[in-house]
Amino acid sequence: MKVDAIFQNGVFKPVSAPELREGERVRLTIERQAHATPEDILTLASRVYEGLSQEDIAEVEAVARGAALSHLRAGIERMNFCSSGPLPSRDESHDRS
Repeated sequence: MKVDAIFQNGVFKPVSAPELREGERVRLTIERQAHATPEDILTLASRVYEGLSQEDIAEVEAVARGAALSHLRAGIERMNFCSSGPLPSRDESHDRS
């Protein structure tokens, strides 16, 4: 039997439920996967909020939005939007030819 799992916080977590009895002893052989398949990614994404309450989900999403906004602001601050010289006139900005 092959079971795909993720190693997280010191524990192997199966991607899908294995056909095992609760408490059954098993021996694991670890093979690293080179790349996750699109199916693996979708399976993991569908389980992101598994077991969380609505309040927990709202908190996670608020933190993620805050981090994304901070990342965006930092990127904008690194951009150099300085211009030298006079700004073009309205007529120069709107080519009417």
